Amino acid sequence: MQRRHTHPAPHHRAVLRAVLAGAAVTAVLALAPNASAADHSTDPAAPTAHLTDSAAGRSAAQRAATAPATLTTLARFFASSGTHPPTAAASGPAPRIKGQTVPVYTLSPDFVAARSGAPVARLDFLASTAVAADGRKASVWTAPQGSSWQVVNIATGDDETRYASRGAEKLPGGTVFREPQINAWYVMKGTRILPLDAEAVRAVGADGTTLAAYQHRVHQAYGDKLPGSAYAKKGEAGGYADSTGTHRTAAPTTTAAGSAASTPLSAGTALWAGGAGALVLGLGALFVRRTARHTGRPTAISSSRAAASPGVGTE
Repeated sequence: MQRRHTHPAPHHRAVLRAVLAGAAVTAVLALAPNASAADHSTDPAAPTAHLTDSAAGRSAAQRAATAPATLTTLARFFASSGTHPPTAAASGPAPRIKGQTVPVYTLSPDFVAARSGAPVARLDFLASTAVAADGRKASVWTAPQGSSWQVVNIATGDDETRYASRGAEKLPGGTVFREPQINAWYVMKGTRILPLDAEAVRAVGADGTTLAAYQHRVHQAYGDKLPGSAYAKKGEAGGYADSTGTHRTAAPTTTAAGSAASTPLSAGTALWAGGAGALVLGLGALFVRRTARHTGRPTAISSSRAAASPGVGTE
């Protein structure tokens, strides 16, 4: 998942989508966050639905992350992605959720487009850190699904909570967000933006930058790759344009529930592929291992938020 705009570094992150038993469902994957599940318009000005951070939301997300069904799914996830024999890992102590659930913000397409009053980032989902008996960590992503909060994804590592903590230390009261095109993490407060990882340092320097200068940089880098652009319509971000002109990405290869499949991603994030591709999930839990690799092409930005499949969760 780690990459720069010109010289991305390869990064591996295992990804899981947990679904309810009973029927196969379809999960629509998109590159960027925070549009309604039904909205895949190519109009950059199309209205989008946004999550908002609240104490009630965090509490509900925490309950979903700590639910018994989630912990059972986590045990299978760690067993599948670990180096120990699956039977040994599955029979060990159950994983646990450590610390608090945090909001995860992602660079906003409206900010990239330099629209007046647009925030630098949008709330994408909430994340909690799960810890296996052997110390391995995974990030449990939760989002509203209908009237309840559900676990919509599990990914190896603890990037989300780790950078949230780092941002709070570096700029108390600031908003931590990610620029997924280069996997850079920042913290922003007022008009000041500070880097939180090596990718961000390479992008804005060790001392950070101003909000205006950052907007100029991302507009120059991605402004011509927004939904509706010729770049996106041509499928240059690793996807393809369907007959309607909507930019889509081919569905990843998957295997039976509980197994792992190797799916190389184009320049995008571990969860999202450019546009609105579809991944059909079967019963139980489906584990998908993805390998990000450099394709030599920068990433298009989509205004469509991932419509994750229903999963283990709570109201």
